[in-house]
Amino acid sequence: MATMPAHHPSRAAMRDRAIEAWLPLANHLARRYSGRGEPTDDLVQTAALGLIKAVNKFDPSHGVDFAGYAIPTIVGELKRHFRDRTWDIRVPRRLQELRLAISDANSTLLQTLGRSPTVADIAAHLKLTEEQVLEGLEGARAYNAVSLSTPTGDGDRATELGDMLGGEDGEFEIAELRVSLGPALATLDEREQKILTLRFYGNLTQSEIAAQIGVSQMHVSRLLSRALAKLRVHLTDTC
Repeated sequence: MATMPAHHPSRAAMRDRAIEAWLPLANHLARRYSGRGEPTDDLVQTAALGLIKAVNKFDPSHGVDFAGYAIPTIVGELKRHFRDRTWDIRVPRRLQELRLAISDANSTLLQTLGRSPTVADIAAHLKLTEEQVLEGLEGARAYNAVSLSTPTGDGDRATELGDMLGGEDGEFEIAELRVSLGPALATLDEREQKILTLRFYGNLTQSEIAAQIGVSQMHVSRLLSRALAKLRVHLTDTC
């Protein structure tokens, strides 16, 4: 196929035969990466895409047989799939690649050491510092996110994770306002304080307030507006 001209009528059919002939290899490589949280069908499709790229780009003049060229190409496509498509939270590509390297190193060292490798073991194997390995392990936590709807607890007392997370408490703002309100009220004269008390604590109407203090309702309205304006300025300056 490689020796045929690009538009030779037999080239397309030969290309299809080559892909079909090597498809079992792609499927075998895809199954090696199953069980890592990705649907097998997606991995098979990704491996097939890598095989097609290998068939399209293979050049026998380089002295490498097709299997030696296709396997790294397909595996590379699978690794890119995990790197680019399966993270629940996007992190820098450097950390994505570091996670894969740490995962591979962990599997290798587990067999050679006969025990779970330490951070120092992985760092020595990858020729990295322990801080870099820890950074990679921390970044790996973004690979899978936990739903806020995840049940926690057991039995009748089970609840969702989101219900256990804190949020903004509006009562804090109200408490701060109440603390500031005392000094603000002290800046008003006695009549303004009485009008505010009757209006907002006594729940009286402006007409009822006017009857109690012996002024017109219009005057009560002006006094109330002026008192509230003073409070607003004072609270804005102090909060």
